[in-house]
Amino acid sequence: MRAVDMFEAGCRQVDVVNALGVTAQAASRWYHAWRAGGREALVGAARLGRRPRLSDEQIEQVEAALLAGPKAHGFATDMWTLARVADVIERVTGVRHSPTQTWQILRQRLGWTRQRPARRAVERDDAAIEAWVKQDWPRIKRGLDDPAPGSASRTRADSPSCR
Repeated sequence: MRAVDMFEAGCRQVDVVNALGVTAQAASRWYHAWRAGGREALVGAARLGRRPRLSDEQIEQVEAALLAGPKAHGFATDMWTLARVADVIERVTGVRHSPTQTWQILRQRLGWTRQRPARRAVERDDAAIEAWVKQDWPRIKRGLDDPAPGSASRTRADSPSCR
């Protein structure tokens, strides 16, 4: 419709191409359709493809159920998988979806993204790691030939030979 506004204001096709970032072919098609039928000729077509199997109200119910968390639905861990989400969708709406369809619902209708959990060992000791990084890592990084700060320096000539 912005192209129609531009055509009605006297702009050329090349102006539409530059302003809207479309191809010359698209601008030409729009121009000729506009000349032949006016603004109505460029009104968007009806929705293409199959209608969604879930209504907006059902999507809201699914989202509320998902926000309750996996454990609220009897799963052992607090991690969603596509199979688990599909199971919840079927319980809430009675409509079964494949993993691909489930992913489309999550991405397009709910706006959710894929998240990966941080993988950390249960036994992880952050204080011990921090101490190791401050004390042991500098010594390891210097290597065997490099003396510790403050100690007498040895050169390769002073070190025993292994001949």
